[in-house]
Amino acid sequence: MHIGTGSATGESGKAGSAGKTAEPEMQKVHVRRQFLREKDITVVEEKTLKQAIAGTVVGNFMEWYDFGIYGYLAVTMASVFTSGLPKSMSLIVMLLGFAVSFLVRPLGGIVLGPLGDRVGRQKVLFLTMGMMVVSTALIGILPTSKQIGAWAIVPLYALQMVQGFSTGGEYSGATTYISEFSPDRKRGFYSAWLDMGSYIGSAFGAAMVAVTTILVENHWGPSAMVVGGGWRIPYLLTIPLGILAMALRTHIPETPQFAAHQERQEEEQEHWSHEAREAAWRQESPWDRPGTMLYVIKRHWRRLLIAVAIVAATNTAGYVLTSYMPTYLREEVGTTPTMAAAATVPVLIIMALCLPLIGHLSDIIGRKPIYAIAVISTFVLVYPAFQLLHRGTFWSIQGALAMIAVPVAFYAGVSASTLPALFPTESRFSGMGLSYNFAVSLFGGTTPLVSQALITLTGNHDAPGFYIMFFAIFSGIACIVMRESSSRRYPAPCQR
Repeated sequence: MHIGTGSATGESGKAGSAGKTAEPEMQKVHVRRQFLREKDITVVEEKTLKQAIAGTVVGNFMEWYDFGIYGYLAVTMASVFTSGLPKSMSLIVMLLGFAVSFLVRPLGGIVLGPLGDRVGRQKVLFLTMGMMVVSTALIGILPTSKQIGAWAIVPLYALQMVQGFSTGGEYSGATTYISEFSPDRKRGFYSAWLDMGSYIGSAFGAAMVAVTTILVENHWGPSAMVVGGGWRIPYLLTIPLGILAMALRTHIPETPQFAAHQERQEEEQEHWSHEAREAAWRQESPWDRPGTMLYVIKRHWRRLLIAVAIVAATNTAGYVLTSYMPTYLREEVGTTPTMAAAATVPVLIIMALCLPLIGHLSDIIGRKPIYAIAVISTFVLVYPAFQLLHRGTFWSIQGALAMIAVPVAFYAGVSASTLPALFPTESRFSGMGLSYNFAVSLFGGTTPLVSQALITLTGNHDAPGFYIMFFAIFSGIACIVMRESSSRRYPAPCQR
C-alpha cells in the first residue's frame, strides 16, 4: 500500500493558513489502497513449474558430473597425460588443469550474464549446456602423452577452459531462472532442487568412475584404466546423457519475471522514437546503462561482496568434499582407488536429498539462521572430521565425510534462493554471473590445488580443514550484514 501525506483539513487547515509562526498540528495521513491489477500477478501452472525445475536441475547434474569425473580420475589421468613427470608434480599438473577451468569462469559470467539479461535466461542456458556436453565428450577422445608427448596436456587444458566458460553462465543462469519461477513463500524449497541435482551429479560421477574401475580392472587387469583407456568411458557417457539434457532444456519456457521486464521495456520504448533512443544510448555512460557489468558494479557493489563471501565459503567446503576428497583419500589416507572414488557416494546422495528440506526450513525460519548454522557447524565439525579420516576404516571415513557434509548442506540448501534475491531483475543474471564465478574461480575451483599445495608445504594433513574454516569467517560477516530475503518479493528494477 502506498502511504502519502495529504493536505490538512478542519482546524489543522486553519492553523496552517494562520502563518508560519502558528504551531502546526499533526497532519492526517491518508492511506490509498493500491489494488493489484491482472498484469501485476504472475500465475504459473504446476506443470510449467515442474518442467522449468527439471530443465534446470538436469543442467547442474551434468555440470557436476563433468567436473566430478575429472576430480575422481585426477590420479589416473596424471599417468595418462603427464607420464615421465615425478608423481607429486604430475598430480599438481592435473589439479592445475582443474583450477584453470575455474579461472575462466568469470569471463563466462561477464559475457553470458549480461547476455542473459538482454536476450533471456532460456536461450543462454541452452547455449551453456551445449558447450559443456561437447567439451566433456571431446576429453574422452584426446590423445595421451605417450602418443604426442608433453603436448597432450594442452588440448586437455583448452577443453577444461571451454567447460569453465560455459559453467560461468550455467549455475548463475540456472539459479536466476529457477528462483524467478518459484513462488515467493516456497522459493527456498524449489530452488534447493537445483543444488540437489548438482550433488547427485557429483555422486553419479563418482559411482561411474568406481563401477568403471571395477569392471575394467577385473576384465583387463589393474593397469587397464590407464593403458587400456578405461578412463575414457565416464567421459564418453556424457554423449547420451547430454542428448537427454539438451532435449529437456529445449522445452523450458522463459521466466515470467524476465518476460514482464521485457514487456515493461517495450512499453517504455514505444514513447521514444528510434533516433531518440539511439541518442540517449550514446549519451548514457556505461556505468549507468542496465545490462552492463559496469552498471552492476556501480549500483550493487555491496551485494556483490556479500555474494562473493558466501559463495567462497560454500564452495571451498563443497569442493573439498567432492572434487578433492578422492585425491585426499588416495594420497593422504592411503585407500584403494575404488574406495577413494566410491567413499563420497553415500554421503553425497543423503546430503543431496536433505537439501529441499533445508530449503523448506529456510522458507519458515529465514535464510540467515540457516547460514548461521552452516558457519557454526564448520568450526565445530570440520577439524574433528579430518582427524577421524586418518583412522582409515570404512565407517570412520563415512562418519568424517558426514561431518563435513553438514555445513556444506546448510550452505548449499539456501544458496540458490538467497544469492539471486540480492539483485533486481534487470541485473540479476549479471550480478550472479560476476559474483558467483569470481568467488568460485578464485577460491572454490582452486581448492583442490591449494589444499594439496598446503599439505606439501606445511606437512599438515589437516590444512584443508583450516582452509575451509578461514572462509567461514567472511561468510559469517556477510550473513550479519545481509538482508533477510525469505517470504519477500524480489526487488523491483532499479529506477534510472
